[in-house]
Formats: sequence, structure tokens, C-alpha cells
Amino acid sequence: MAQTLTGMSIAILVTDDFEQVELTEPRKALHEAGALTKIISNKHGKVQGMNHDEKADQFDIDMTFDEARPEEFEGVLLPGGTMNADQIRINPGAQAFVKSFDTEGKPIAVICHGAWLLVSANLVTGRVLTSWPTLQDDIRNAGGEWLNEEVVVDGNLVSSRRPSDIPAFNQEMIDVFSQHYANQGQRQREGGLRQQRPADRI
Repeated sequence: MAQTLTGMSIAILVTDDFEQVELTEPRKALHEAGALTKIISNKHGKVQGMNHDEKADQFDIDMTFDEARPEEFEGVLLPGGTMNADQIRINPGAQAFVKSFDTEGKPIAVICHGAWLLVSANLVTGRVLTSWPTLQDDIRNAGGEWLNEEVVVDGNLVSSRRPSDIPAFNQEMIDVFSQHYANQGQRQREGGLRQQRPADRI
């Protein structure tokens, strides 16, 4: 995979009992594209992954929701897993983090039950997305449009349904993150030129 995200910093938001493959496979794709990732949770130490209803591996947590600064990240990944999603959706720090991203137009990639956090943060009104099928009523009741497709892109939002959709999800996630990162770099370069005095230019 091309190194399209070199140096881009991505936040991965999870609590215990997240669906492991929905973190590990997208994270692998991000790393292969050159991005840097940090796991952010509601505690210090380790966070528990799941293979459906069975405990899997534990992962080191880099920082807590209270410690994480949204302005230090350019993208966010929200894995699913029923228990993880049910916990994280009511966490004020996690809600504030994704709200900040949406306000700034930064890309958000979400899969499976991870969309519950967006529902609870009031971020699906007027948006088009997909999720694990049992969330479709929650999304529609919150003012969103739910589609039964393997991956849906709506502006800065990339969403997918389940682990079997991960290959398509990863491709669209990398594309959206890459476009945002390129646009951000262009804006920064243009801003630097505007601030530079004519006498300083070579």
C-alpha cells in the first residue's frame, strides 16, 4: 500500500471488549500507509479485545480520553464490539473528542457497533452511514440515513457494517484520510506563504 499517510496521527478510541479485528486490521492498513496510531481509552494500562463473544488479546493504552487532545490528531478510528460500543457511547470524554473532530471536519472512520458513539454525540443528523444492522433504527431515529452497504462515505465520515467488510472499509478509510491530509498540508503551505513577508521570499 502506498505511503499516503506518512506522519499522519490517528486516534483509536476503544474501551474493554472491543471487536479485536476491527482495531487490528484497520490499524495495520494505517501503519502500512505511513500513519501513526494511538489507542485512547477510559483508563490507563491495557484494554481487552474480543473475538465475538470470546476474550482475545490485550493492548497497551497510550492515553486516556481526559488526556487526549483532539488537535494533536488528524483522524479517528472507532472499532465496534457490542460491549465496547455500549460503554464508550456514554463517556463524556469520548463524545467530546468526536464532536471536536466533526466540528473541524476531520475524518472519522467507524465500523459495526462503533456508530453508537456518533448517535449519542448527536453527530448523525443529516448524515448517511451504515453500521451493524441492529443499529439502523437508532441511526434513523437520530436523524441519519442508514444504508445496507459494505462501506459508505459521507464527507468526512467513513462507515462499515461488520468484520467481513474490513477490506472495503480500509480502502475507503485510507482514501478519505489521505485526501484530508493532503488538503490540510496544502492549507498549511498556503497559510505560511501568506504570512511570509515579500522581503523574506527567495
